[in-house]
Amino acid sequence: MNRIKKVFTRIHIGLWILFSLLIALQLSQDTAHWLHLTVAVMLTALYVFYSHFLLLTRYLGKNKKRAYFLRLAGIVLTGPALYILLHYRKLDTNDLLSEYYLISLFSIIIPFIFLSWLARITENLVLNTIKKEQLEKQAVEAELYYLKSQINPHFLFNTLNNIHTLVYKQAPAAPEAVMRLSSLMRYMIYESNAPTVPLSREMIYLQDYVGLQQLRYKKSPVVDLEITGDTESCHIAPLLFIHLLENAYKHSPARLEPGAIKVIVEIIENTLTFSIQNPIGKHQNNMLEEPGGIGLPNVKKRLALLYPDQHQLEINNTGEIFTVTLKIHSLHSLVHEREAQLLYN
Repeated sequence: MNRIKKVFTRIHIGLWILFSLLIALQLSQDTAHWLHLTVAVMLTALYVFYSHFLLLTRYLGKNKKRAYFLRLAGIVLTGPALYILLHYRKLDTNDLLSEYYLISLFSIIIPFIFLSWLARITENLVLNTIKKEQLEKQAVEAELYYLKSQINPHFLFNTLNNIHTLVYKQAPAAPEAVMRLSSLMRYMIYESNAPTVPLSREMIYLQDYVGLQQLRYKKSPVVDLEITGDTESCHIAPLLFIHLLENAYKHSPARLEPGAIKVIVEIIENTLTFSIQNPIGKHQNNMLEEPGGIGLPNVKKRLALLYPDQHQLEINNTGEIFTVTLKIHSLHSLVHEREAQLLYN
């Protein structure tokens, strides 16, 4: 907001300099005393403009019409004083005094009262629009933060219990499990605060999550994760896929065969496709309407906020297999837009 006010200040200064030059140029062609007249006109205009500007700042939008009009009358009455006092000609008659008063009143006072009103209204409109956008942005950021924080806490507790068991048994997999959990928590707490992250880092996060979930299964990896394309140059909103993966685990049968959950991540040009498929366990036919479920509704809300009109989300439930396919288009252009917004802010 301060930056916008500084821009308005520069605009004011620039316009006053331009106006003074135009007045000086015009008067220099009409009279030899152009400098006196230019100073008189400029000081009168500045006094009237900013007196009324500050008056509007104080009373605009408030129910104090009487106080406003009384002070406005004072500006109209005192405004011509500077023009008359600084005029180069000697005021030796009342007719000349009234003539100069009327000249300054209609050529300077009234026009600059109107211009100050126009400037105040314009600045208020711009500032209110920016405030509204900032409030909306803060509301969106707060909702996104809330949505990102909705990762199932039971996963953390279950993982800690599994690691405790591994440590108790002095299993070789214990150190690796601790490192995966550390990497996962570091990403969630620190790195995910950025607007976007490299897709490669998001994939490492998913792999750590899969590795920790695998502690529950004695068989070979139950998740088949396939990644194709340049994940380094592609950026994505953090923690966007974790709910889909968590949902797949949650609604799959208790016993999973190797590769039962299939995850495909594909980048073609500037389009990202994320597809996840899992078998449906018993009593899971109504998973989308499950009370307290946050997986798919969470993803839908975040996509609507982050990628409006830039994504497609397809859900297919055959009764035995549940498939979710997410496509996000124009990823590179979206990254550039976010960078531009960060520079602007």
